[in-house]
Amino acid sequence: MSGAILILSGPSGAGKSTLIHKAEPLIGDYYFSISTTTRKPREGEIEGVDYHFVTKEYFEQEIKEGEFLEYAKVHDNYYGTSLRPVKRALAEDKLVLFDIDVQGHRLAKERFGDIITSVFITPPSYSELKRRLLDRSLDNDEVIQKRLDNALKEIEAISEYDFVIINDDLDRATKEFVYIANSARLKLSKEELSEFVNRWRSS
Repeated sequence: MSGAILILSGPSGAGKSTLIHKAEPLIGDYYFSISTTTRKPREGEIEGVDYHFVTKEYFEQEIKEGEFLEYAKVHDNYYGTSLRPVKRALAEDKLVLFDIDVQGHRLAKERFGDIITSVFITPPSYSELKRRLLDRSLDNDEVIQKRLDNALKEIEAISEYDFVIINDDLDRATKEFVYIANSARLKLSKEELSEFVNRWRSS
């Protein structure tokens, strides 16, 4: 594997998707990790864009082979993060972007270790996050409160990340994201560093 992994975490409403979209022309070839599911596609959903749609039998076989970073069963359907497209993207020297929560970040670090760079993206304050969630009017009050409660828990893990982007100015936050994404490509694993040292000594 010769690519790199950049993990993005942060509360819903922090602007992660917007940052990726604005930074896209400036971060080179990348693969955005999307979930795999056994549920049927809904109207308008596209394979490989919204989800990877697979059979229950295939999903369960992949579980047995250890090919999921994480997975869950919801309403008799599986959802999970498949490692096969991630490994393929890394082999193609792509930057792999994960938009996952704090627990997913911990699992990814256990699996991939030192090729991971991570960034926590957040609005400047709890009150600003609440304002954004209310303004976008995508969820009812119960869902919004659940997102706010989750944000209070996730902010406690901010020190586990390599970088923090406080997204209060989109242009500035985008520049910071581009710097971090491009620097992630330069990060070498311990194995790569060891190989370099051996070549350096013998040349």
